[in-house]
Amino acid sequence: MAGIVHVIGAGLSGLSAAVELADAGRRVVVHEAARFAGGRCRSYHDAALDLTIDNGNHLLLSGNWAALAYLDRIGGRDAVTIADEPAFSFADLATGERWTLRPNQGRLPWWILDARRRVPGTRAPDYLAPIGVLRAPPAATVGEVMACRGPLYDRLWQPVLLAALNTEPGEADAQLAAQILRETLAAGGQACRPVVATGGLSAALVDPAIAFLRERGGEVRFGRALKRVALEGARVSAIHFGDDDITLGADDQVVLAVPPNVATALLPEISAPERFHAIVNGHFRIAPPAGQQLVLGVVNGMTEWLFAYPDRLSVTISCADRLLDTPREALAETIWREVATLTGLAPELPRWQIVRERRATFSATPQEAAKRPEARTRYDNLVLAGDWTQTGLPATIEGSIRSGLSAAALLAGAPDRLDRSRRAA
Repeated sequence: MAGIVHVIGAGLSGLSAAVELADAGRRVVVHEAARFAGGRCRSYHDAALDLTIDNGNHLLLSGNWAALAYLDRIGGRDAVTIADEPAFSFADLATGERWTLRPNQGRLPWWILDARRRVPGTRAPDYLAPIGVLRAPPAATVGEVMACRGPLYDRLWQPVLLAALNTEPGEADAQLAAQILRETLAAGGQACRPVVATGGLSAALVDPAIAFLRERGGEVRFGRALKRVALEGARVSAIHFGDDDITLGADDQVVLAVPPNVATALLPEISAPERFHAIVNGHFRIAPPAGQQLVLGVVNGMTEWLFAYPDRLSVTISCADRLLDTPREALAETIWREVATLTGLAPELPRWQIVRERRATFSATPQEAAKRPEARTRYDNLVLAGDWTQTGLPATIEGSIRSGLSAAALLAGAPDRLDRSRRAA
């Protein structure tokens, strides 16, 4: 097929689709409404810190096969740090306790028999609690199939699932939680090594993708907000950008990789999640102390995850709707007190920045998950991409990249490619 593929949106789902298609020899044009690429997963220079920071902290795992394959394809691996072992450090701000969860490499979880590898005060049988999640029927919540209480829940399942789902676990879709567990702890330590974009999200996931596309004759056009989609029967006949209308040829195709509210405004027939949750990030311009863990999970505090970058410490707080109206200064002071306690740094507040993403991800409840559309539409030359589509995962980097692969596979007439790639990984 010699037609042009117009990818609408240069977030990770759009870039993933564009990279896949360009690598297959298709001519690709990416249209992005903003003046930058990356969407909710990008880096920018922050004037308050005088540093380049990410608009949000993201943790990948070595089991995220699509994200790692994407990094390899575009040449972004140098901007990420992959931990040498599957180890997750935690700290309890209420008790001062610290521990490191250490899954073993294989799928058989013998690590739960070793008290040194477990959460303090827990027993091996306690780790069987998620079996109900793994067997959950459709539309069940985590709270309906698993007891959401107790030391192990508070110190492991709640922080892990909250970070992955950005929804209070008890209210979250159990099947989404199950897929996270299947691809991480249930897959063994080989799938659980932390991966962090210490060189920046854009340097790892965005800038190399744009370079990759341009090297293969692709175009990336910024400041291009799609205003209208013209439809004729079972196909898209034109795309309208206000001052520039593009009539599609017989072989031209479209990947609509925009936020759900934009997609439904353009195509009201599309079903999409309507409820969202916020994420709050706090960034502090101060070098991490020697020996600081790359990622530290925190319980019994406002801080939930502490990331140690070479030039700063950053904190992530998930499902943070309750903090949207809290003054930024108050957030910075509270978070820094906790960070100083965790790191042993001086209590004086360093230069800081608070970033609040009000609509960070869709609410991962059964009701909202049921509204996620498939990538395929009723139009022969239009497919959808985005972490809000039916990926089988919550709204994550991995899910976003897989959605782009699915969209590209549909346009190429090879919808089973994603399954083949998963098996090869």
